[in-house]
Amino acid sequence: MKRWHIISTIILFIAAFSALLNSCKKTDTRKKPTFVSFNVPSNFPQPEYNFAANPLTKEGIELGQKLFYEDRLSKDLQTSCASCHQQIGAFTTYQHDRSHGYNGSHTLRNAIALNNLAWQKEFKLDGSAKTLEDLSLAHITAFDEMAQTMPEIITALKADARYRQLFAAAYGDENINNQRILDAIKQFVLSMVSSNSKYDKVKRGEENFTVYEEMGYAIFKTKCATCHKEPFFTDFSYRNIGLPISNSLLDYGRMRVTGNKNDSLKFRVPGLRNVDFSSHYFHDGRYSSIQRCIDHYRNDVIQSSTLDPLLTNGITLSDTDVINLVAFLRALSDSAYIKDARFSKPTF
Repeated sequence: MKRWHIISTIILFIAAFSALLNSCKKTDTRKKPTFVSFNVPSNFPQPEYNFAANPLTKEGIELGQKLFYEDRLSKDLQTSCASCHQQIGAFTTYQHDRSHGYNGSHTLRNAIALNNLAWQKEFKLDGSAKTLEDLSLAHITAFDEMAQTMPEIITALKADARYRQLFAAAYGDENINNQRILDAIKQFVLSMVSSNSKYDKVKRGEENFTVYEEMGYAIFKTKCATCHKEPFFTDFSYRNIGLPISNSLLDYGRMRVTGNKNDSLKFRVPGLRNVDFSSHYFHDGRYSSIQRCIDHYRNDVIQSSTLDPLLTNGITLSDTDVINLVAFLRALSDSAYIKDARFSKPTF
């Protein structure tokens, strides 16, 4: 009997000790971030970006939105990502040939319009950024853009109680570091999908092109679609389109990255979505109208050893073709995108 009494006592002791340990454990009351799905438009292919490995969260996107418009990401405290990527201009530099950066610097290139980044494998006009984190860091640290350092940004954000709360909501604690800053900006720009132009509505069977747009679409498919492939209106390749080099900029494009002379004067083919909302075109913003860009292909292509073979003889277009082509290009405008509050400057 004594033996069973001892065993019972031991069992009770273990149970009591286990209960005591459990009572001492701190309950994790931190609110988990809210995961959000990434909706692929019906006329789009599946994204290149792996959302399964890096899912979006409501809190991460909201934090990224605030950081995108945050002037403290720059050395002069006056330049944000949105300074060069303005919503009114479909997130490109509006009414400027090239972007303006730290201390009034004039940058090397015209800012790329931001949309549908989840379908891209490389970034920047020369492909020098391999990830969205690389892209953000390059802009933040460039001497003629934001000219800032990550330690200085971290110090500034840590001093702001509102940001500490935002980081805690997005990541579970108030720790602010390089990776979390870049990740939040990435989440925001990935959420920036433009897919509601008239072109998209036609593809979904919701609207019809006008006669001029329809004729312009036919011309586009014949003359332009090899490089400006639907539905993003770029094939993401790098091509020399026969622009004379600017003697003041000496920008040789892709060759700056690869060091290969065969890449001289090659730049990434830009997407044409929302092209009517931007005001300057080509890598250095040298032309201020769509018609002038088209005239380049008709009359002004410069021959060189790296010129894209498709442009050896330029592109033959009549004046009527140009009118119709411009009508189609304007049908790529997504007016809802440039007014969407989800992408606008937030308030704390």
